[in-house]
Amino acid sequence: MSTHTLVQKKVLVVPLDWGLGHATRDIPLIHELLNAGCEVLIAAEGKHAALLSREFPQITILPLPGYHIQYSQKGLFFGLKIVQQIPKIWKAVRYEQAWLRKTVADLGIDAVISDNRFGLYHPDIPCVFISHQLLIKTPFGGITERLLQKINYKYIRRYSACWIPDFAGEPNLSGILAHPGTLPEHTTYLGCLSRFVPMENVEKKYDLLALISGPEPQRTNLEELLLAQVKQIPGMKALIVSGRPDQAEKREIAPGVFQVSHLGAKDLNEAMLASDMVLSRSGYTTLMDLAKLNKKAILIPTPGQSEQEYLGKYLMQKGYFYSLPQHQFNLQKALEAVKTFPFTTFQHGQDMEAYKNVVQTFAKTL
Repeated sequence: MSTHTLVQKKVLVVPLDWGLGHATRDIPLIHELLNAGCEVLIAAEGKHAALLSREFPQITILPLPGYHIQYSQKGLFFGLKIVQQIPKIWKAVRYEQAWLRKTVADLGIDAVISDNRFGLYHPDIPCVFISHQLLIKTPFGGITERLLQKINYKYIRRYSACWIPDFAGEPNLSGILAHPGTLPEHTTYLGCLSRFVPMENVEKKYDLLALISGPEPQRTNLEELLLAQVKQIPGMKALIVSGRPDQAEKREIAPGVFQVSHLGAKDLNEAMLASDMVLSRSGYTTLMDLAKLNKKAILIPTPGQSEQEYLGKYLMQKGYFYSLPQHQFNLQKALEAVKTFPFTTFQHGQDMEAYKNVVQTFAKTL
């Protein structure tokens, strides 16, 4: 009998540090890589490392600095503030290029999956780039968007494959963002990328589940708005999740209204299923979670974040979710409006687990 054992292939997974969405949407991919018999390493820091080490205590997390994008207090200046930071991002991309070459040499990495980080390609091993934004929305429109798309594609083409977390046809969640006129040649659509699992007959606990997330200072702005208003609604049963995985508190802020700093995947999955309505940002990962669990939602895009503003409008036109801008937000009015909003379900028999085949096939090629 042969004593030959199969050598586990080492796959490095690196999420972008732009909100927690990239880290959370990589969770189902990591599970699938482990199912395929790969050894997974993660590179992250701060909140993202904390979140992923909670989900995967057995996985080694290598410290790698993020892009540390700063945001403006005023939505209007959001785009300008990002543009000013392009040199900083470029420097970070050059750093991760050097870091990757050294890490591949030192640790014998067999493949890399980069969730929207531009410098993690390598000439000798397969490297996958994940993005739902092939067209990058800006407040300045046409010319800037075309220029950014050119730069984006220039980097994507340095990778051996590009995976898009969405469906190729209709219905889809990303609209023009991931369905531009021309795609990079080596593109595969992954379908919906959510760590959540639909379950039957979950008992209703909350009228409203509010998921506060996104960059500061806008995360706090929305939290304060919501906390002030939710107490004014008599008989409201609500759970507010503050999106602070670095903290661990739970308190009752009004009769039947609870606030927790963070929920792990399993608890959040259950809370979403136990709620009549979800209120959240229109961050892309949250949208995939809502679609997978077939939930109705009120979306409040992060002010000035063109991608979220576009997604809010696009998905409301399609009837999948109700969306309104933060400066117009009134909880009582929004809850009235959704009673008569003609919600249409996103799910029309698409395969919500399509990504599993893509990952399995990828693992077999290593």
